[in-house]
Amino acid sequence: MSRHTNMISVSWERAGVGASQDRIQPAMEDLVWIPGGTFLMGSDKHYPEEAPAHEVTVHGFWMDKYAVTNEEFRRFVEETRYVTLAERPPTAEDYPGAKPELLVPASVVFQKPPQRVDLRDCYQWWTYVPGANWRHPEGPASSLKGKAKHPLVQVAYEDAEAYANWAGKGLPTEAEWEFAARGGLEGAEFVWGAVFLPRGNHKANTWQGEFPWRAVGLRI
Repeated sequence: MSRHTNMISVSWERAGVGASQDRIQPAMEDLVWIPGGTFLMGSDKHYPEEAPAHEVTVHGFWMDKYAVTNEEFRRFVEETRYVTLAERPPTAEDYPGAKPELLVPASVVFQKPPQRVDLRDCYQWWTYVPGANWRHPEGPASSLKGKAKHPLVQVAYEDAEAYANWAGKGLPTEAEWEFAARGGLEGAEFVWGAVFLPRGNHKANTWQGEFPWRAVGLRI
């Protein structure tokens, strides 16, 4: 049971500003214009929920160049006194049958197991940690010290939506996010092309080693 998402990207279109690039560009130095278009969304080669790949058309929209940072979200919280989902105790009504000791403010944290585990059971590496939230991403003993400009984590969809509304923006749809992430590459398996390790180089923050217990060259 996960009560969080990893990070927020926000867009401008659904805030009611409109799609006129020239009219609002001077105030949009931290955003980039994504021209609309038709693309092949999803995949027939990876997770079942991504299939079938299908054509989708999106209109042009503005997108933040960077993920929302901890310091940006802190400004939102300080101004509005907003409390995220992970900072609120879940109710028995929302989680019938849950153990009472688990009905405390908490979130899910990746914890590397010491040995090989059953990959069909994600609870072997995702752990429900009381006190984990955006201020303490890995649990109560962790903090944001030195991470002001790191991407925000440990927030739920409703938290991301609240932040986006406060910022005068909106969350991109799944189609908009994928269209922007593809960077104009049509039908490519990865956002950089067709080869996972071009010339042996890792192009993304992907697990190196045997998941989830042995990482090679990574600090986990």
